[in-house]
Amino acid sequence: MDLRERYQERYEKGLKPVAKILEDHLKDNMNGLPRVDRISARAKDTDRFMSKAAKQVDGQPKYSDPLNQVQDQIGARIVTFYLDDVETVSKEVEEYYRKIESRVVVPDSESEFGYFGKHYILLLPDDVIVDGIEPSDVPKFFELQIKTLFQHAWSEANHDLGYKPEGELMSDEKRKIAFTSAQAWGADQIFADLFRMRNN
Repeated sequence: MDLRERYQERYEKGLKPVAKILEDHLKDNMNGLPRVDRISARAKDTDRFMSKAAKQVDGQPKYSDPLNQVQDQIGARIVTFYLDDVETVSKEVEEYYRKIESRVVVPDSESEFGYFGKHYILLLPDDVIVDGIEPSDVPKFFELQIKTLFQHAWSEANHDLGYKPEGELMSDEKRKIAFTSAQAWGADQIFADLFRMRNN
């Protein structure tokens, strides 16, 4: 059985059902937090997994064992209203889940605009692997992204436009996308300031 077949089997038997259980798990643990717009979890589909598994760094495969090394086979997302809510949710996440790593993703330069968000790699809780699911059919960890509504909207549109098979974006198109990121960043700052002013 080749890698695609092995992953497709894992996707059907383990990843899809566990992602649904994990989504409910997150909703239960985040229940009662204010200004959480949505919580979702999904299994990475086979084509996207194979594309990631084939990545190279300096001419060498990035992953020697993709089934055990690709960290976002199960990905979850929590979308909040305001920037301050990202930190509130982060504290709650760290209370309930074991953290492997966390990072705040920002563009490389202060003069650039692009993707913003907070990412975690967390251990998959034992209680989401219910009877009928083999532990070998799921990874030991999952990726969680916490974003504001503006960060979420921008990243979804950017992903849809930037990862199409038509080819790489032209320079002017990249500038337009950077411009919309700057607008989303500005909107987040303004709404965060207004929220703080009205709640002090």
